[in-house]
Amino acid sequence: MRAEIEGHTLKISNLDKVLYPVTGTTKGEVLNYYVQIASVLLPHVADRAVTRIRWPHGVQGNSFFEKNVPAGAPSWLRTASVPTTGSRGASRNGDELVFPVIDGVASLAYLVNLASLELHVHQGTVTRAGRPRKPNRLVIDLDPGDPAGLPECCETALLVREKLAERGLESSPVTSGSKGLHLYAALSGDLDSDEVTALAKEVAEELQAESPKLVTATMTKARRSGKVFLDWSQNAGSKTTVSPYSLRGREKPWVATPVTWAEVEEGAGDPLGLEQFRFEEVLERVSESGDLFDLE
Repeated sequence: MRAEIEGHTLKISNLDKVLYPVTGTTKGEVLNYYVQIASVLLPHVADRAVTRIRWPHGVQGNSFFEKNVPAGAPSWLRTASVPTTGSRGASRNGDELVFPVIDGVASLAYLVNLASLELHVHQGTVTRAGRPRKPNRLVIDLDPGDPAGLPECCETALLVREKLAERGLESSPVTSGSKGLHLYAALSGDLDSDEVTALAKEVAEELQAESPKLVTATMTKARRSGKVFLDWSQNAGSKTTVSPYSLRGREKPWVATPVTWAEVEEGAGDPLGLEQFRFEEVLERVSESGDLFDLE
């Protein structure tokens, strides 16, 4: 079928294809979610190069990262050339990759129609000409190692919040839509990605020294058991993090969901506390409370 969105004609296909077999969630439902959530999602991906993770055969099939603009992309799709290292199989412009930029519902729908369940973005924006700016936000990914889980992530998030506050940074929590939490803090744009990465690493290593039984800043998976790994590396210029309000390609259609600090406080140490949210719940939360991800 064809759809007219923002003056563009899009070919939409396979709306009945089941992408989440456990819940029976179809591609049509996924697309409908993204269109409904666009009003709060778009501000957080605006002017950011976007990497997608695509599941063309559903979440029980194979997936792949796609950074470059898809072959056959429409001419109206905005793009950005971003220096990237360690990437393979992508369209290159010198030592750069040409990424799409989501600047409206039409570009969002175009990418989601390609079974792009997950939308990952850089912490820095790009200019209208598609050139990268310095990061305007910092992110720390709280990833629990079994048997630690969300309760331990909530406990750790409160400690991270204090460390960031000591540096004059207010933070905002987002469930990862997988196992843990993401914490964001707004930046002035004066620091480059290496400096932001160093700042995030400093916070992580301080907490590892102060709470070694709960926190680790070490990437080695063997040392994460029962601890919360503070992944500071996603601030690197070549790295991306799943966007707030993006779906995840997990067993169920969970969403990276902005939450309140009150919810994080209630979830600390409570195995029945904070949980990952499905897309239906996220739409309801936004309808009731609006966008909870506010870094202004």
